[in-house]
Amino acid sequence: MTAPLFVVDTQALEAGAAAGELLLEGAEGRHAVSVRRLRAGEAVTLTDGAGTSAEGVVAAAEGKDQLHVNLGRLSHEAPGDPRLVVVQALPKGDRGELAVETMTETGVDVIVPWAASRCVTQWRGPRGEKSLAKWRATAREAGKQSRRRRFPEVRALASTAELAPLLAEAELAAVLHEEGSTPLATAALPATGTVVLVVGPEGGVSERELELFAESGARPHRLGPSVLRTSTAGTAAAALLLGRSGRWS
Repeated sequence: MTAPLFVVDTQALEAGAAAGELLLEGAEGRHAVSVRRLRAGEAVTLTDGAGTSAEGVVAAAEGKDQLHVNLGRLSHEAPGDPRLVVVQALPKGDRGELAVETMTETGVDVIVPWAASRCVTQWRGPRGEKSLAKWRATAREAGKQSRRRRFPEVRALASTAELAPLLAEAELAAVLHEEGSTPLATAALPATGTVVLVVGPEGGVSERELELFAESGARPHRLGPSVLRTSTAGTAAAALLLGRSGRWS
């Protein structure tokens, strides 16, 4: 079983690696000592969530939230290439966090919440800020659980018009649509650059949205014979493309 992973800021990680030891405390230390009950001699991994990490061995645990770790050299994980971006329409209830969790575990690099015209859920004011914070916290926790050294970026909520530059600059931009004439499984994948997937809401992507996306170079693509929910479609499509791209090899 792989070593448990904990998050520390970049500066502390670099200083710890230089000194050969690091004190993990606060919320991460509490989780390591009081929840995971780690003890001397057990292996751990520390990361800043931005690609820098180091392997370590627990030297001692103190109190309820202090873990002394003997730390090895730093390693740096390059960003995935091609980079995979998923534009996720806002689902109902807690299905948004489910989508973020599974996409993070799968290997998505960037997640963009999208206020599609047919979204039932709306992010406005303090509620929107709270919902975005939940998505980001979910990505962080899922990144830890899946032992990722580089966590996905969860961007601010985007409108349909605000997606245009992202789609136009992508090497491949695909809108998941049950009536798409091109199967995603046979779409021409770039060897490098950015791939953007657009996942619509439960009510589907509107005709006007499809027109605007087409103007930016994003075409409808069919995922499979069945119609997936918005909270699972992004994960299924991401798995398909990551496998095809060689990033899972």
